[in-house]
Amino acid sequence: MRRRVIAHGYVQGVFFRDSTRREAIRRGVAGWTRNTPEGTVESVFEGEPEAVEAMIAFVRSGPGRAEVTHIEVHEEPPEGLRGFEIR
Repeated sequence: MRRRVIAHGYVQGVFFRDSTRREAIRRGVAGWTRNTPEGTVESVFEGEPEAVEAMIAFVRSGPGRAEVTHIEVHEEPPEGLRGFEIR
């Protein structure tokens, strides 16, 4: 399954992307994460449903000093991504 997740709040400059990358690798989830000009963090997760749902929960709570106010979750067709990168 594939989901695009956008995290809103205090999410930039708090190691959000690196923490997301490490968690995704740990769970075997492929995709990418990036900061946006709007001040959000956008991530794409592809993998087994249970692992992708766990990544959505991770983003919802946010790592460390992040303060996630809300997230958007969009369903997308899988593209067969491999690995996980910070863009």
